[in-house]
Amino acid sequence: MLHAQPTSAARHTWNFFRTGGLDQVALKTTADLLSLNQLDQKLWVALSCPVKGLELDEKTLALIDSDGDARIRVPELLAAINWAAARLTDPAILLRGTDALPLAAINATTDDGKILLASAKQILINLGKKDATELTVADAANTAKIFSASPLNGDGVIPPEATEDASVQTLIKDIIACAGGTADRTGSIGVTAEKIDAFFADLASYAAWVEKSSTKEIAVLGEATDAAVSALKAVRAKVEDYFARTRLAAFDTRALAALNRSETEYLAIAAKDLSITAAEVSGFPLARIEAGKPLPLLEGVNPAWAAALATLHAKAVAPVLGAAKTTLTAESWAALNSTFAPYETWLGGKAGSTVEKLGLARVKEILAGTGRASLAKLVAADKALEPEFKAISDVERLVRYHRDLRGLLHNFVNFADFYSRDRYAVFQSGTLYLDSRSTELCIRVDGPNPLAAMSKAYIAYCTCTRAGSPPMVIAACFTQGDSDYLFVGRHGVFYDRAGRDWDTVVTSIVDNPISIRQAFWSPYKKFLRFIEEQVAKRAAAADAEASSKLATAAEKTANADKAKPDVPKKLDLAVITGIGVAIGSIGTFASLVFAKFVEVPFWKLPLIFLGLMLVISLPSMVIAWLKLRQRTLGPILEGNGWAVNGRVKINIPFGTALTDVAKLPPGSHRSLEDPYEDKEAAKQRRRVVTLAILILFAGLACWIRWDSQQHGGLYFWKMEERAVREKQLEANAAAAAPAPVSKK
Repeated sequence: MLHAQPTSAARHTWNFFRTGGLDQVALKTTADLLSLNQLDQKLWVALSCPVKGLELDEKTLALIDSDGDARIRVPELLAAINWAAARLTDPAILLRGTDALPLAAINATTDDGKILLASAKQILINLGKKDATELTVADAANTAKIFSASPLNGDGVIPPEATEDASVQTLIKDIIACAGGTADRTGSIGVTAEKIDAFFADLASYAAWVEKSSTKEIAVLGEATDAAVSALKAVRAKVEDYFARTRLAAFDTRALAALNRSETEYLAIAAKDLSITAAEVSGFPLARIEAGKPLPLLEGVNPAWAAALATLHAKAVAPVLGAAKTTLTAESWAALNSTFAPYETWLGGKAGSTVEKLGLARVKEILAGTGRASLAKLVAADKALEPEFKAISDVERLVRYHRDLRGLLHNFVNFADFYSRDRYAVFQSGTLYLDSRSTELCIRVDGPNPLAAMSKAYIAYCTCTRAGSPPMVIAACFTQGDSDYLFVGRHGVFYDRAGRDWDTVVTSIVDNPISIRQAFWSPYKKFLRFIEEQVAKRAAAADAEASSKLATAAEKTANADKAKPDVPKKLDLAVITGIGVAIGSIGTFASLVFAKFVEVPFWKLPLIFLGLMLVISLPSMVIAWLKLRQRTLGPILEGNGWAVNGRVKINIPFGTALTDVAKLPPGSHRSLEDPYEDKEAAKQRRRVVTLAILILFAGLACWIRWDSQQHGGLYFWKMEERAVREKQLEANAAAAAPAPVSKK
């Protein structure tokens, strides 16, 4: 079990309310809040929700998300409630959801509460609101202004302005320049204890490394040793290459031509404009290759390397072997390298290179000074302030919980906000205007979710774009009207909760019934669409047939002189007889239908008409009604990372409230005069309607006349007189009938 269940004596008595067919727990009192750990999680409407994509401050949600997995679950929400409740005099204040936290609401009877209250007052003092009695989230989150009153604020970062000692300020800047800085709570760049320790360790290492280089075994030429080694390194690879070639030439003289490069290579270079440092020349040997030939340093050398060899002679060869030494043998070259090997080894083991830019003099000055001790005192002073300034962070946390926990609870434990008409749920991201409607049930999602069809709701997935903002996807649920003009590609406008407008385009649709009214008219609309499609097909076929006939006629006309005259076909008597029989059958059927029709009482005709409409529309209405009863929000929210536990229904009345259809405001005046109306078409329609009404009345009059004649001149509204007359006729008929003859 996630939470231990208390004994029956300690159990809390819960109150539940029903909205939209869902039983939800009511949260009204302190006892309700503190007993949430007793509430069976099967009765929670949600079990987890994402940190992002909700209309709640993400920083508050990140504070609740203790494990940092970008999701809030039941234990984390309970922990947040318990943390806040322990620091408030009346935890029920968390259910108000107001921005400003009264200072009097902080429980000063506990140690944590005392520190929080003192920190809250200090925040107000730093903000210039000494006499304020409440603290807002904006106040508590204004860390730059809160902490700017003191350069030491318990965050472990020591900026240069933390001291008035100029030498210590310079030292801090040196550390930042060498090791990098860290931003403190106010945004100032400073150093931490770890960076200070690493800096001084590098200073000591660098100083010891440099001190070691002063020995004669390493710095054989004193301060000139470094220049000599640099000159040596600059030509080492090419000199090694030269002596390798001379050894190969000594092994076999046949290799000389190849070792000195071929004549064709020189010809290719000679054809170009040469420079002494040309890349083509630098790839050639340092000097002409001969078996056992020493390397010349000043004459007869590769022009591209002449300067480097001259530097080698001046910086390394002359000081060690003498200025008269202008050539090097393989042995003297090896001896020269051996002379400078200790320095190169020392150079490769350089330590504390991060502080080298300061120079040895500055390094020694810092090590000999008292700067480290001064920095240690500043670090200790900052450390002493840590509890006080940590409490300032806790103040911000408490103020955020005071403002935002109410919204999270009423969209997690229950969905009271979703079913409320004066609040939006945290997952409702705004309002979409499209197709003369506006829908408030718009949810930010990552994209179309295959499970969304299980919601039984009509969903339009829309991509929303706005200049300067990344695009987002919403799932908009239409719960009123019809879907005749909702299709992929339609554009609308989406207003988010901040009132910003976004361009919107429908990218995909989950098709489900929107309303019973739509289902009622759906068969007739489908029938009309079918007729339109068939008419269009017939028109296209007729057009193709007419074109074919015209082409045939044109061909016959062009070849009239060659064509044989058509012999007229004789009429087939059987065909004429068949047509007559068919017309007679149709007439007989029509007369039978009319006879049955006129026998129906007049008052039953509207009922028959309505019955026919119900027979046609009832199946689709029943299907729509069943689906509308099953509409639920859970599968849609799962596209946004929710784990919805309860069956959050969207019944017909609630769905009607979520989507508004365009209608004229009360008291509006409307003129039916349309300057662009098709007058001729309107006149024709009026004629047709008038003619239809006249025919209807004429038929009605004929039927009334015929009906009265059938009942002795009595009209159908004289039902009582008709009944008396029919009884009289029946009595007369019985009296006129002959008496039956008895058989003996």
